Amino acid sequence: MSSRSALGWGIVFVVLVALAIPWFLWNDASMVAGLPVWVWWHVGWMVVTTAAFAAFARRDWGTFAGVAK
Repeated sequence: MSSRSALGWGIVFVVLVALAIPWFLWNDASMVAGLPVWVWWHVGWMVVTTAAFAAFARRDWGTFAGVAK
């Protein structure tokens, strides 16, 4: 794996962590389908995080875990 790929995954990780808590929704009392919007944010964010982890596991897991291909 190149350092460019490692940098890319590092950026993905930082974005996933930075947006995991929806600070911008803290004072929003909006409801969708009977649940607060921030709950839907977390549900959606779990889907995004799952997709990112699946892509990482398929593509670059072995390099970061020290497993040779």
